[in-house]
Parts: sequence; C-alpha cells; structure tokens
Amino acid sequence: MKTVELIVRDGCGSCVRVERDIRGVVARAGWDFKVIDTADDPEIAGEFGDRVPVVLVDGEEFACWECDPDELAHALL
Repeated sequence: MKTVELIVRDGCGSCVRVERDIRGVVARAGWDFKVIDTADDPEIAGEFGDRVPVVLVDGEEFACWECDPDELAHALL
C-alpha cells in the first residue's frame, strides 16, 4: 500500500494544523497515513530535528512546514 507519513513533534501547532489539513486528503486517495513523532524515533529526530512538520510520500519528502492539500491530492492520484 502507498503511504503518506507526517513527521511531527509534540507541542508543534503547525504539526497539528497540517495533520488536520491532510488527513482527509490522504483517506480520500486511499493511501495509508502514519504520524511519526520525532520523540519516538531517534533516527527520525536526527534527520528532521526541528524541521517539522514534514510530509513524506512513499518515503520521499513532499513538503516541509506547510503542505497545500490540493497539491498533495494531485500528487496522490
């Protein structure tokens, strides 16, 4: 299954907003959606640090800090 991952950090308001904005887009496209907190994975924390939220589409970085839902929907076609 194709996967969209959202890299977040606890207490990050932008992370909450981006998750809210893209969760439905991903669901409508029929893709799997995973939220990964940097606190739960030291490797992820080392790679992304404070540069969150980050949206990965099938492991490739799609967006950082902001994610346009319409652009994401188009990319998931």
